[in-house]
Amino acid sequence: MAFVARTVFLLVNILTLMVKGRVEKELSAECRQFLYMGIPPTGLEQDSLRFICQRYNKKPRYVTLYNPVDHIPVYSAYTFKRSDGEKCMDVPWMYEPQLSTTSDTDEMQPFPRGYIHLNFEDTQAVLEDYANAILYERGTLNPDEHQNEPDDKASTYTLTNVVPVVPDLNNRVWNTQEDIIRKRLNNYCRGTAYIVTGITTSGKMIRRQNINRIAVPTYLWSAYCCADYDHNTPYIERYRFPSFAHYALNEENKEVVELPVQHLKEFLKKTTYVDQNFQIFVGDCVPPASSTK
Repeated sequence: MAFVARTVFLLVNILTLMVKGRVEKELSAECRQFLYMGIPPTGLEQDSLRFICQRYNKKPRYVTLYNPVDHIPVYSAYTFKRSDGEKCMDVPWMYEPQLSTTSDTDEMQPFPRGYIHLNFEDTQAVLEDYANAILYERGTLNPDEHQNEPDDKASTYTLTNVVPVVPDLNNRVWNTQEDIIRKRLNNYCRGTAYIVTGITTSGKMIRRQNINRIAVPTYLWSAYCCADYDHNTPYIERYRFPSFAHYALNEENKEVVELPVQHLKEFLKKTTYVDQNFQIFVGDCVPPASSTK
């Protein structure tokens, strides 16, 4: 069994190295628009991780740092769009051709009907992985409620933007916090708000046909950066600008913890595999003029 497991592991890593398209260790210039100052979080470098410029209907929509071995995103980074919070209800779940060794497109595509072993299944999750995972449901890191245009909303329905989340946390706690952030940024962020939402893992996996398929997050975390905000914002909200963050343990009956980005950064250094240079936003989203002052 150990030999078989090692063989599967080696095959997955070989396939990971073979992926084509825009999936690379370096991020393309066209997708840096979704990152504060065009720079992704630092200190997360691992050989197996790949950037995906998530593309839908001929446009880049957001950035994902993806783990093709664990079949989940490490984080999704996007720009917040003022929104009424409505969900997009009629979009099929999609997969990422960029993780396929044979695809000739770099745009996400709907899953084909009926189960077959797909040529990208070794490097990303498929719908069947979640079919019998009764303890978890699909939780999006870039939620459609944080987008406004139909195509931007639709682009969030790809499994490369999804992690397994306990239903109680997903529906009662995390979605509520996403709505709080939506209203806060709608009301008080004047410029562009950059959001990074990610996870930590500790080795727990969803299995299918006796094979490890998807890593289960231990924590979910999120941080936003809005350097241009309304300075007349009431104090109860103003101290949460230009940046703030939150995290939650991926278990039943847990609550969200809100905290400054700097504190989240220190928390993640203690709970996940990041180096001491780990940074979510350049300068922790403190504008140069403010830092000098």
